[in-house]
Amino acid sequence: MLPFATLIHIDKGIKAPVFIQISNSLAEHIRKGTIPVGAQLPGTRALAEVLGVHRQTVVAAYDELLAQGWIETQAAKGTFVSQKLPEIKVQGFNPSASPAANPRIKAGFSFYVDPSLSKPVLRGSNSLAFDDGFPDVRLAPWDALNRAYRTALQQGYRKNLFFYGDTLGELSLRTQMTKYLRETRGLPIELDNVLITRGSTMAIYLTAQLLVQAQDVVVVGNISYGSANLIFQRRGAKLLQVPVDEHGIDVQAIERLCQEQAVRLVYVTPHHHYPTTVTMPAERRLRLLQLAQQYNFCILEDDYDYDFHYNSNPILPLAGADTGGHVVYVGSLCKAFSPSLRIGYVAAPSEVIENLARLRRILDRQGDNLLEAATATLFRDGEMKRHLKKAQKTYQLRRNLFCDMLTQELGSIVEFKKPMGGMAVWAQFDPEFPLRKIREKLLQKGLYIPDASNYTPDLNVTRLGFASANEEEMERGMHIFKSCL
Repeated sequence: MLPFATLIHIDKGIKAPVFIQISNSLAEHIRKGTIPVGAQLPGTRALAEVLGVHRQTVVAAYDELLAQGWIETQAAKGTFVSQKLPEIKVQGFNPSASPAANPRIKAGFSFYVDPSLSKPVLRGSNSLAFDDGFPDVRLAPWDALNRAYRTALQQGYRKNLFFYGDTLGELSLRTQMTKYLRETRGLPIELDNVLITRGSTMAIYLTAQLLVQAQDVVVVGNISYGSANLIFQRRGAKLLQVPVDEHGIDVQAIERLCQEQAVRLVYVTPHHHYPTTVTMPAERRLRLLQLAQQYNFCILEDDYDYDFHYNSNPILPLAGADTGGHVVYVGSLCKAFSPSLRIGYVAAPSEVIENLARLRRILDRQGDNLLEAATATLFRDGEMKRHLKKAQKTYQLRRNLFCDMLTQELGSIVEFKKPMGGMAVWAQFDPEFPLRKIREKLLQKGLYIPDASNYTPDLNVTRLGFASANEEEMERGMHIFKSCL
């Protein structure tokens, strides 16, 4: 007889019932082959005596194993490990063999690991940081969202929010986003031109899935949004880079590429080029639209922080001047409200939206109906408009203060231009002060700045975010920064 008192460990200090601990332990030993297929188990009274538990506890454990198919009973004979289980051989001890792989870590099958996906993901926190350009989540109207969410919960059944919803997004939010994009961005759209997604990255991913095939040419800036580049590369696109200057992506370089080969898609962030923050002037915008019509390519316009422009009124998106249906416009509320509010959107011709929704069905099925309905309430009640107005003023003051501090404290080693909008400064550091080493020192003293390799491996530059830090935090951060130089 097997030493069941040793095989079965009971811990009365954990929440799991004792009969579940017994059944799980027996199932694990059957799975490993320690208790072989067809083996007879001790009677309930005998096992209870060995384990020092009540007989009914063992009866309940056997009932659990019987229900799961691990054991079977034979009349007048007893309880046995099920004969229907495949025979499992116990591996003998071989000191010369390598230790068995841990199945929680090592897969028993091979798979492709794309090295381009190994870069660390940008993260936010409440620690001191001059980050990539994140919003200050402390400004967001959480109380209003809480009230709106409670209302959505109370009305959920009546408004069908608890069921499978539309792959296009919750109707009330699509309606509000259509109105919002028309009023603030001048987009000539209707309801069937809008799809709700979980952030702008999903919007870019779905667009690439629909439009880009292997070996299609996709044009990006030589300094561009890394996640978008990865998405295009994973589609098998031929990624061609063009220069980025003080006015954004070089449209003349795009024209030269179009003259040499067919271009499928051009990815741009014209309002505040990512990561350099510069704004594309009107003549480049118009020329890019003309090229799209002439050479029949798609412009994927990522307008990730349109709501925050300080020097003048925001320049209307390319999508607002598109007369040929060549622009797919994407954005999100992650910068406007909070990165945790995973709501993005796509505005495009209705046939594109319809097919994007079909793709979304196999990726995520739908969004969060309750959250989308609550967010729609913030738009409908004017709460989102009030928040954006307040945040825009706050971030403008912080931009001015941050740029003044940067000039006063680090002006001898940092070159930058005060951005017209957005949430970060594109800072070029003197080569004698390598950012990689400086960043390590800053982290040790409690200040986070983005890894410069997120943007370009060749230049000693990074984005220094100002929106998420108040005046006191900026002063502390600058003091740490200066002390590390």
